[in-house]
Amino acid sequence: MPKATRRQQPDTGRPSHGTVALILLLWLWPLWSHSSKGLKPVTVDFTGRIVTLAQGLEHPWSMAFLPDGRILVTERSGRLRLVENGRLASQSIFGLPNIISVGQGGLLDVALHPDYQKNGWIYLSFSAPGPTGMGTEVARARLTDNRLQDLEIIFRLERKSSTAHHFGSRLAFDRAGYLYISIGDRGKRPRAQMLHDHAGSIIRIHDDGRIPADNPFTSRPDAKPEIFSYGHRNPQGMALHPTTGQLWIHEHGPQGGDELNIIHKGRNYGWPIITYGVNYISGTTIGEGVSKPGMQQPDYYWIPSIAPSGMTFYTGDKFHQWRDSLFIGSLKFRLLTRLVLDGNSVIREEHLLRDELGRIRDVRTGPDGYLYLLTDAANGKLVRLEPGG
Repeated sequence: MPKATRRQQPDTGRPSHGTVALILLLWLWPLWSHSSKGLKPVTVDFTGRIVTLAQGLEHPWSMAFLPDGRILVTERSGRLRLVENGRLASQSIFGLPNIISVGQGGLLDVALHPDYQKNGWIYLSFSAPGPTGMGTEVARARLTDNRLQDLEIIFRLERKSSTAHHFGSRLAFDRAGYLYISIGDRGKRPRAQMLHDHAGSIIRIHDDGRIPADNPFTSRPDAKPEIFSYGHRNPQGMALHPTTGQLWIHEHGPQGGDELNIIHKGRNYGWPIITYGVNYISGTTIGEGVSKPGMQQPDYYWIPSIAPSGMTFYTGDKFHQWRDSLFIGSLKFRLLTRLVLDGNSVIREEHLLRDELGRIRDVRTGPDGYLYLLTDAANGKLVRLEPGG
C-alpha cells in the first residue's frame, strides 16, 4: 500500500486552529483553576445541625420572615406558602397576580416592606404574560388571613419576549426605602446594553412604583428612567452590606464568569461586551475580552461557574465565626459558598454542605440569628443551620 502523506499547508502568517486552541487553553487555565484574584476555594466541614422545617415544596425560590415567626416561601410553580411552627401549611395563599410558570419563570422573589409592621406591604416578583411574550413584574399586596388583598402591580418589564430564561428577579430595599429589582437579559445578550430596554439591568423605584427623580437616566428620552445600572446578564442574588449599606449583587455568567458586583449608580457592568466567561460548547470568547474602559470590573468572579443563587450577609449571633461573611447558594455544585471579606475585598472562599442538601436556591439570615436555606427540587426543603454537634 502506498504510504500516507500529509499535504503541506500554505503559510498564511496566522496561527493554526490547533495553535489558537493551545494559546486559549494556556490563557484560560489559571482562570479555570481558581476563583477571582487567585483564590482557591477551601472545603470546610459543617459540624452543626441541619434542621428540616418543611419539605414537599415545589421548586421553592425565596423566603421572607414575618414578624410573628411565620415564614413566607415562594414556589416557582406559582404558589405562595406559609411555614408556621415548623410545619408547612397545607393550603397555599390565595389572591396572587397572573403568573406564568415556564422554564426559569414563575413566582420568584418575596420581600417585606421595611415598615411592614406599620403598612403590611408584601412584595412579589414573578414572570407574567403579555402581548409580546412574558417578562418580570413586581406586585405588592397585604396578607389578610390566607389571602392577598389590595394587590397592585408596581413594575412591568418592557419589552416582554418569548424566551423562558434569565428573568433575574431578586428584590431588595435600601436604607432610604428605595426598592431594587434585578432583571436578566432574557437570553438576548444585546438587550443588556440598551438603555431603552429594562432587560439586563438593576431597577430602582419608590415603594409604590414611582420613579426616583435622581435615578441616573431620568433626563434621557432614549432611556428607561427606572434603570439604575445596566450590562447585567442574570442577577439572582442581592443584599445590602450591613455596614456600608451598599447594594451587592451576583449574577450568572455563561460558561465561567459568574460575577459578584457592588452596584454603583449609572454604571455599565459590561455584559455581553466584556466577560470572564466563554460560549457554551465551543468555548470561544464573548464580546471584546475581559475589560474595556468605561465598563465596571466585577469585584469577584468564579471560573468555573458555580451557578449562584440567593445571597445574605450573615449578621446573626449564633455563628460568631461567620459574622459579616457573605453566603451564596450554588446550584451547579450543590453547596453553600462562604466568602470572607476584608472591607469590600474577598480574601477567602469556603465551600460547605457539598451534596448534602442539593441545589441551594436561596440563603437568608433569620431574625433569630440562624441561617436558612431553600433547596431547588420538585420535593424542595426549607432547612435551618444551627451550631452544635
